[in-house]
Amino acid sequence: MADDDEESLFGGLYEDGHWEWDETAKELIFVSDIPPEQVEELQIPTKAPTGTVEFRDDLDIIEQIRFRRRYQRKTKPGQPDVITVQGVKDLALYTAPFTILSPMLISMLHLPTTERFIRALVLYVQYYLQISDEMANRIIACETKIRTPQCEILERDFRENLSDLRILVAKEYSTVLVGGCDTKKFHHMGPNKKRRSLSDKDARFIETFIRMCVQIVWLALGRQQFNQIELEVNRIFKTEIFNSVEHRLHTDYVTKMTKVEKGVLLGECLRHDKKLNTRSPLMNEVFCHRDIDYRMLGLGAIKYNQMTHRQVYLKEAISGAEEQLAEMGIVLGIIGLPQGHFDTMLKPLPITASDPGKSKSSMSNQSQSKASFSMKKSQSAASRKLYSDIVLPDRESTSYFPPRFSIESEEIRPCSVAQHRRWHSRLRRLLKMHRK
Repeated sequence: MADDDEESLFGGLYEDGHWEWDETAKELIFVSDIPPEQVEELQIPTKAPTGTVEFRDDLDIIEQIRFRRRYQRKTKPGQPDVITVQGVKDLALYTAPFTILSPMLISMLHLPTTERFIRALVLYVQYYLQISDEMANRIIACETKIRTPQCEILERDFRENLSDLRILVAKEYSTVLVGGCDTKKFHHMGPNKKRRSLSDKDARFIETFIRMCVQIVWLALGRQQFNQIELEVNRIFKTEIFNSVEHRLHTDYVTKMTKVEKGVLLGECLRHDKKLNTRSPLMNEVFCHRDIDYRMLGLGAIKYNQMTHRQVYLKEAISGAEEQLAEMGIVLGIIGLPQGHFDTMLKPLPITASDPGKSKSSMSNQSQSKASFSMKKSQSAASRKLYSDIVLPDRESTSYFPPRFSIESEEIRPCSVAQHRRWHSRLRRLLKMHRK
């Protein structure tokens, strides 16, 4: 090809950039010389509220169709259609009140660290509710039965399991607090931690972030026991003293617990210092003087050469692919279950058992009434139990100490860029409508 022909073919491209050879991809890539487009800075007209925040949960058919067409996560051909963390986040963002939404909150929710944090929080809260019901039944049974040494062993396992699951939440939350990894730009003193601390802005952001996480956990657990979820999430982040939800509801659920229940559900890493020196239960778990495998503090982020069956289970629960959770026997609420079993609002669909030899048109009135009764019965059963209980693998008594610590990172699963942009565009439109 002549030089003139080559220039005429690529001349338009060379005006805006140049071609470079990528050794990793083994292909030519075009590098643009045009400066990146300036992103419009969204100005929130009012401060985010820190009190009671109500989400919409009664969307009409039109709103549900609009959400499904415009904002729901689209499944690619050949991809398993299961409920994902992104799908639950999408529904929480769509039903959230406009006053708590911000570009910072949307960007924060679409980080790999935040996804691991949400999944660890779902796992912990689900197991906490499960053990809370178990302990309540055991306390009632103790009125007519005698405690045995086996009770102490079983309750010790419950306590250690809850402590390990709190560690998984604490390690991701600590990353957010110190502005590590992909959360640097969300630190209250800037990415380089040299600005003046914006304590009021940071406090309001954390309040809205925790409230959004409570909503996501509630949706992921099948819309059950909202007050218990909200109370426990606020307790582990703020301690009993600063639990604003408890101050509003006045349940006194901690003081009503027996000594045995407190030992199991609250753990042994509680410190009662003065108010100014009080650490949250999550931070107490990190600094607790108990037997903690160091690999627990890096699951999902650091690649270890040798892990126990329990650690593999926990790693896949917080950072594995959602479509493989059911195959591995991992329970994470409704996450990982088939999307076809739920409607747009992630409510379970009724399952009817029909006779394949008979068509619906040939059913008599009596059989239709029986089918209707069975449908209501199965629907009420599904609302009570959408997923099985968590069964964690046992802890191994021996610890593995390698000759040197691993510095290799795990393969981080990215969040959906398309959904991230979609929610920013929606917030921009809502702000323009609000100004008008």
